[in-house]
Amino acid sequence: MPGTIDHSGAELRNWNVVPLAAVHAYSLGACHVACWREAYQGLVPQDMLDAFDIGRRAEAWERIRIKSAGRMVVAVADNIVIGFACSSPAREESPPAAQELNAMYVRAAYYGTGVAQDLMDAVLSRTEDTSLWVFEENPRAQAFYKKNGFELDGARRVEAFTPAAQVRMLRRA
Repeated sequence: MPGTIDHSGAELRNWNVVPLAAVHAYSLGACHVACWREAYQGLVPQDMLDAFDIGRRAEAWERIRIKSAGRMVVAVADNIVIGFACSSPAREESPPAAQELNAMYVRAAYYGTGVAQDLMDAVLSRTEDTSLWVFEENPRAQAFYKKNGFELDGARRVEAFTPAAQVRMLRRA
């Protein structure tokens, strides 16, 4: 999806949403680390945020890209990944939906620009029920998901590698 121009002629969107390719691995690793540090300051222990390594994240994303059966896209501006999203068939043992949004991250400088919406539109089908897990103390993300038809379904869990709680949201087709 290319960027668009508003009525005044000013460029509002200077990104493209494209399928994840090997060429994006390092920039995706850097984006992922930056997004966590920007979005989860005070929510995730600082030592954990400080320990993230871009090279290891890039290697992990390349492995995921090769093995993935889901949809993985990146938003790229000036050859730099500024956001990403992934969906797949549901991974839970008794899933409430066929489809799961596994990841949705956008750099803070692009909050409110439409990048997240473009990413979501690229990875989710409107014809399948979809679930996702989001930090309970992340009202910004929850508001975005609610705007896209997701509702809290009452499920709650502790995130696998932090003490932060997550809540599940569900969108019916």
